[in-house]
Amino acid sequence: MLNISRETDKPFNEILQYFAMERLLYRLSQSQYKDSFVLKGALLFRVWDVPDSRATRDIDFLANVNNSPEHLASIFREIMVIEDNDGLVFEPESVQAQTIKEDADYEGVRVRFRALLGKASITMQADIGFGDTVHPDAVSADYPVILDLPAPALRMYPPETVIAEKAEAMVHLGSLNSRMKDFYDIWRLSQQFEYDDTVLSEAIRQTFENRGTELLPFGELKADLIRNEVLEKQWNAFLGKTGVSGPESFHETLDQIEGFLGPLFERGNNLK
Repeated sequence: MLNISRETDKPFNEILQYFAMERLLYRLSQSQYKDSFVLKGALLFRVWDVPDSRATRDIDFLANVNNSPEHLASIFREIMVIEDNDGLVFEPESVQAQTIKEDADYEGVRVRFRALLGKASITMQADIGFGDTVHPDAVSADYPVILDLPAPALRMYPPETVIAEKAEAMVHLGSLNSRMKDFYDIWRLSQQFEYDDTVLSEAIRQTFENRGTELLPFGELKADLIRNEVLEKQWNAFLGKTGVSGPESFHETLDQIEGFLGPLFERGNNLK
């Protein structure tokens, strides 16, 4: 992994973190719970080979299981003891689970735990959501591996649902939204794939309806966001901190997102 760190010019600890997340996913894929969890979040950008994707330390799931923290903790402990010849030792006794509700967002469960690779201790976190709609259906795919080891085969969000959920968060939080990653991810995904407008607008409509958020014209959201001058500074800070490339200004980012989402919002409204 040290060679990979040098070849990719990525910090060794970042490579180590991704390796640990990958091997946790592999253990999940070998467990009785593999069909109960759908991978979502920033790790999907590695599956889709998205260029210049932002780094993450978290694993995100949509789960179809009992949503009590105690039950999720027991599931993760069970997954951790599955053996694999990758040198990692996950510590079941380190598991802690708690209910979360961040940024006035939707309730889920956060599971924290540790893994060991030799003397290196790796702090890990999984955020698990419940009750969201997925359109089109979740897809089965292999998660890319860092070393020559068996790949995790898991159910995953389609990009349409990723976009729909991030768009809903943008509208739901409005000008209070400090999560620049949502804007960046939508901007980046708008360039990654060719989308069927009918499918994508339906994914947006279903997500907004399921979460009880009104699907307003995008121009109204954009006007609200532009009035908050702090967001421009937060965008610049996000680009600097993550090292990713994107539009130089938040205003330009919104212009490009409007060109992508604006017609889809309008179409989604017409599908009601």
